[in-house]
Amino acid sequence: MLYGQNIRIALRNTSRISLRQSSNTSSRLYSTSRRFNLSASTSPCLRPCLPARAISGNSRFSTSPARRKDATKGSKDVAEETSEENTKDKAETVKDREGEIVGEGKSKSPEFTPPGGNASSGKPFDGRGSSASSGASGDSGSGDGGKKGRKPSIEKALQKATVPDVYPNVMAIPITKRPLFPGFYKAVTVRDPNVVSAIQEMIKRGQPYIGAFLFKDENADGDIIENIEDVHDVGVFAQITSAFPVHGDENALTAVLYPHRRIKMSSLISPTTADAKKGEATPPDPGAVPEVIPPKTEEKKGDVVASFEEGTVQQKPTEAPTPWEPTAFLRNLPVSLVKVENLVEEPHDPKSPIIRAVTNEIVNVFKEVAGLNSLFRDQISTFSMSQSAGNVMQEPAKLADFAAAVSAGEVPELQDILETLNVEERLQKALVVLKKELMNAQLQSKISKDVERSIQKRQREYFLMEQMKGIRRELGIESDGKDKLVEKFREKGLKLAMPEAVKKVFDDELNKLAHLEPAASEFNVTRNYLDWLTQIPWGQRSAENFGINNAMKVLEEDHYGLKDVKDRILEFIAVGKLRGTVEGKILCFVGPPGVGKTSIGKSIARALNRQYYRFSVGGLTDVAEIKGHRRTYVGALPGRIIQALKKCQTENPLILIDEIDKIGRGHQGDPASALLELLDPEQNNSFLDHYLDVPVDLSKVLFVCTANMTDTIPRPLLDRMEMIELSGYVADEKMAIAERYLGPAAKELAGLKDVDVNLSKEAIKELIKSYCRESGVRNLKKQIEKVYRKSALKIVQDLGESVLPEEEALTEEGKAAMEESKKDETDVRETPENIEKETTETPRVSLQVPDTVHVTINKGNLKDYVGPPVFTSDRLYDVTPPGVAMGLAWTQMGGAALYVESILESALNHESRAGLTTTGNLKAVMKESTSIAYSFAKSVMAKQFPENHFFDKAKLHLHCPEGAVQKDGPSAGITMATSLLSLALDKPLDPTIAMTGELTVTGKVLRIGGLREKTVAARRAGSKMIIFPDDNLSDWLELPENIKEGIDGHPVKWYSDVFELVFPNLDKDQANGLWKNELKKPKKEKEGEDDD
Repeated sequence: MLYGQNIRIALRNTSRISLRQSSNTSSRLYSTSRRFNLSASTSPCLRPCLPARAISGNSRFSTSPARRKDATKGSKDVAEETSEENTKDKAETVKDREGEIVGEGKSKSPEFTPPGGNASSGKPFDGRGSSASSGASGDSGSGDGGKKGRKPSIEKALQKATVPDVYPNVMAIPITKRPLFPGFYKAVTVRDPNVVSAIQEMIKRGQPYIGAFLFKDENADGDIIENIEDVHDVGVFAQITSAFPVHGDENALTAVLYPHRRIKMSSLISPTTADAKKGEATPPDPGAVPEVIPPKTEEKKGDVVASFEEGTVQQKPTEAPTPWEPTAFLRNLPVSLVKVENLVEEPHDPKSPIIRAVTNEIVNVFKEVAGLNSLFRDQISTFSMSQSAGNVMQEPAKLADFAAAVSAGEVPELQDILETLNVEERLQKALVVLKKELMNAQLQSKISKDVERSIQKRQREYFLMEQMKGIRRELGIESDGKDKLVEKFREKGLKLAMPEAVKKVFDDELNKLAHLEPAASEFNVTRNYLDWLTQIPWGQRSAENFGINNAMKVLEEDHYGLKDVKDRILEFIAVGKLRGTVEGKILCFVGPPGVGKTSIGKSIARALNRQYYRFSVGGLTDVAEIKGHRRTYVGALPGRIIQALKKCQTENPLILIDEIDKIGRGHQGDPASALLELLDPEQNNSFLDHYLDVPVDLSKVLFVCTANMTDTIPRPLLDRMEMIELSGYVADEKMAIAERYLGPAAKELAGLKDVDVNLSKEAIKELIKSYCRESGVRNLKKQIEKVYRKSALKIVQDLGESVLPEEEALTEEGKAAMEESKKDETDVRETPENIEKETTETPRVSLQVPDTVHVTINKGNLKDYVGPPVFTSDRLYDVTPPGVAMGLAWTQMGGAALYVESILESALNHESRAGLTTTGNLKAVMKESTSIAYSFAKSVMAKQFPENHFFDKAKLHLHCPEGAVQKDGPSAGITMATSLLSLALDKPLDPTIAMTGELTVTGKVLRIGGLREKTVAARRAGSKMIIFPDDNLSDWLELPENIKEGIDGHPVKWYSDVFELVFPNLDKDQANGLWKNELKKPKKEKEGEDDD
C-alpha cells in the first residue's frame, strides 16, 4: 500500500494553504508547560520533509523552551513565574486527564494526520508537548509578560522547536508490513495499555520520540519487543506529531509518526525499578516535570539551550548540572526501551555520473507511473511541492527514500533499502523496486482497458439491438417480443392434441405469461415451462412396422442366436398386427456381459420402426433424474423420461433403461422406488413428472431393461417386468458371431476393408478356445480388433513412408491447419485462441494399399498377433486324483467349472482324531453345504461300508480353488459329498463328469438355477456327462441342441443315483476293508491291554 495515499489526496489543499501562510508566520517556541498546542497556521503541513528544518545542531535530550543567556531574570521573577506556571499547569493537568486516551494495541495505517491538527472528534495529544490552550505561553499566562528581564511572549513563540541530534535511549515500537523511511509520515495504532500510557507520558513531558523497527516475521504483531532478534536492528528515529483515540475502540490510540533519521539498535534495556530510582531521586509526577537550568557559559547570543524546567531551580555557577535521562521514567513501565545509535550516510558526490543517471531514470519512471496511476501522481505532486524536496539532483538520498516509501515492494527489499547507507546502492535498489511498480501499473492498465473495451462492446451491441427493435416496431415488421412469444406458444398448442387437463394448465400459464413483465423473474420460469409443455408430442405416434418377415430379417442381421428374445418380439408384432395397435410392454433382459443385451434393444427399435432412446441408471441416486425437479428450484429440468419424449417427438418410442440391477440409493431418495410408477402398466398411463406436474401417458412406450443379475433388483420392481434370460454363447455361436459381425466390423475399423487380410477359421477357433472362454463375445471382439491392428501396422511398415509421404497425405485445408499449428507455441494442455484456424473437416487422405499385399492369420502365426495362449488346457485336471470332483457354478459372467478338492492332512492310525477344515473364500450358505456334505458322507460310509472307519479317524481339508473369488450358494452339495466319498473310498472320478445340485442331510437332491450357463461352462471345460437335479429336467429339455451336443445329461432325485453314476462297478468288499491296516493297533499295545 502506498504511503499516505488517502491522507495526502484528502489534504492536498491544506498543504498548499500552509505553504502560503508559512512565509508570514513562524513556528512558535514550545511552552514551558508540559503540553502545548500549535495554531493551524503554524502546524506543519503534510509535506514529507518539513519537520526536518526544525533540527538544531545544539539541541540535547529535550524539546523544552530554549533560553537565551542575555535574558537572565532574577530569582524573584523566576519564582513568581514558576508559581504561576505551576498553578496553571495543575489546572491544565486536571483538564487534560479528563480527555486522556488509553490505547490497547497497534495496527498499521496508510493514512496520515497533520501534526498538531485535530484528526478526530477527540482532542489529540500534540507531539511537541503543547498545552491544550492556545495563544500566549505558560510564562505569560498570568499577564506579567512585560516584567523586567522577560522576553515578550510573541518573540518566544516565534522560535522554532528542535529535535535532538543525540538520543541514546529511546522507546521502541515494532511495526509490521513495511518499514518507515525518513521524511514520510506513518500512522500506527497502539493497543497495549502500557505502551499507550508511555506515549501519553512522553507527550506530556515534551519527549514525543520513539524508535520504529520492523518485525522480521510478517505475521507477527505486538507493541513490545520481547526479543531483539524478532525485529530488524535498523529502524528510524520518529517523532509523534499527534495522537488521537480510535473510533469505536476507546482503549486504542492512533499515533502519527514522522521519521527523522536512520538509527541502529544495539541492545534492549530491561525495565527495572532500581534503574529507574537510580536515574531520578523520586518517581516522576505527571503534574511536575523537573527541569535543569544549564550553567552559564560563554555562548553566542541566540544559541538555543535545551532544558527541562518545572519550578524555580537555582544553581550555583560553579556547580555542574545533574545529568538526567529523558527516558528514565519509562523504566518503570513494561515497554521496549532500547539503546540506539545514529546511522550516517556514506559521503557521495551528487555530480557523480552514475548517481545522476540513476536519478534521472527514477524521475523518468516516476513520470511513467504517474501517467498510469492517479495515486502515484498525487504522491509525486505532494513531494515536489515540499519545501524540503529541493532539487532532487542535489538530494538523491531523499529521492531514493521517497521511491521506496511510495512503492508497494516486497518487505525484504524495502528493509534492505532502509539499511543501505551508500547512496549509489540505495538509488539502484530503489530503482528496481520502482521498476516493479511500473510493471504492475502497466499490467493493471492493460486489464482495465481490456475490461473497458469488452463492456463498451456489449453496450454498443445492446444499444444497436434496441434501436433495431425500435425500427422494426415502427415499420410494423416485428411486434413486441412478449406478444410474439405468446402468439408462438399459442400456435404450437393448437397443433398438439393435448388432453383436457393439460390444455387447461397450458391456457392458465399462457395467460400468466401475457400479463408478466419480461424483466420479472417469474417470466423466464413460465416461458421455460411452456416451452417444455409444447415440446411434448401430445397425441403424436410413429407408424409401426408389423411385418414378421421384416422383423426376422432385421434381428438376424444384427444378432446371432438369442432365440428367446427374437420369439418374444415376433409375438409382440403378431399381437399388434391383429389388433392394429399395441400397448407398451416392460421387458427385462438378464444375462452375462457381452451377450448383446443393449444392442438387441436398438435392433428391436429398428425392426418395429420406433424411435430409440437409451439412458443408464447404473449408480443413479437422485430421484429427480426419473421424476424431474420442482419448478421452484433454479435450473429445474424434467426427468429423463420426459426428455426422451422431447427428443423422440413421438408417444411410442422404445426406451432402453440400462444396468437396472446397479441402481443406487442416496440421501436424495430411492430411484428404484420411483421406477415402480414408471414401469407399471397399470399406472404409467398417467405418469406425473415433478416439473410438468401434469399427467403424461406412457402406456404406448416399449420399455426394455437390461441387467446382469436379478439378486439386486427390488422384488416389487422385478415383479413388474417380463424377464428374458440370455445365457452365454458356446464355441459354435461365438464362431458364427465372429465371422458374421465381429470380423468385418473390426476389419473396416482398422482401415483394411479393401485389403486382402484373411483371418482363418482355425485362428478364430484358437482365439475362442485359448484366449476367450468367457460367456460373452466382448473379449473376443477386442482380440479380433487387436489382430487387425497388428496387421495394419505390419502393412504400413512393409510399404514404408515413401508410398504416401506426410506432405502428400495432407489436403490443402490440412496443410493450412498444420502451418497454423506450427506457429502455436502454447502448451498442449491449453486451448489456443485461434483453434478454428488449426482445425479442418478433412485434414488428410487415406493410404491406398496395393493389391499385391496379402496377409493371412492362421493358427500357426496367431501368437505373433495376440501373444501366448491364456488357457493351455480344457480342464484344470486331465486326470483327477481321489478326492477331486468337478462341480458347476453360476456367475455374473456366465457359468464356470468349480472344482472341489479334499485331502488327508495326516497319516491314519488308531490314535488319530477326525476333523474337517474348509478354505476357498466360502460364504455362509456354502459353508453350511460343506457341513451337510460331510455329515452325509459319514452317513453313507456308516450304512454301506460299516467296516471302513475312515471318517472316524481322518483329519480332512476341503478346498475350492480360486480363493480370491467369493463363492456362495447351495448347488455344490452333491459335488462336496462326492469329493469326500472319493477320498474315503480311495477311488478317482472320471474327469469328464460335472455335477450340480443341492443336497440335504437325507440325501435328497434339490433344484438349482442357471442350468443353461452351467451347461455351457461344462461344454467349454470338455465335460461329457452332466448330473443335475431331476426338478431341472424341463430346463434341460429347453436347451438348444447345439449346447447339448456331445453332452450326456443325467437327472437325479437322490444321492444314491449320483453314487451309481460316479462310482460304477465299485467292489464293496474291497471298499469296506480299506484303511484296516492303517487303523490296526500295534501288537505290543494289544498284549498290554490283555495283561491288564
